[in-house]
Amino acid sequence: MLRILCKSKISNAVITAKELGYNGSIGLDKNIIEATDILPGEQVQVLNANNGERFTTYVIEEKADSGKIVLYGPAARKGEPGDELVILSYGLMETKESHNFNMRVVTLGKNNQCKNK
Repeated sequence: MLRILCKSKISNAVITAKELGYNGSIGLDKNIIEATDILPGEQVQVLNANNGERFTTYVIEEKADSGKIVLYGPAARKGEPGDELVILSYGLMETKESHNFNMRVVTLGKNNQCKNK
């Protein structure tokens, strides 16, 4: 049996900008992507702690050390700069594999820099 498990979690992420004129996605600083083992183009679920919005989109890579977390396209309607987000990615695993799996959790600090990896 395959199970869906949360493989990566980014907490305390803060939206830095939004751009409505785009097909849609969320831009994340390359360092955050690497720390959480999320790939550009990978599906993520985004939870906005400020307004309760939850949406699914895909990741695009922003410049390393930029601290950018940008909502693009329709996702730009789901939050405002300064809103706090939790970003989740999931993976399919066999039951046996899932028992030994540890989710990657990255907490962001000032300017969306990784506090832990």
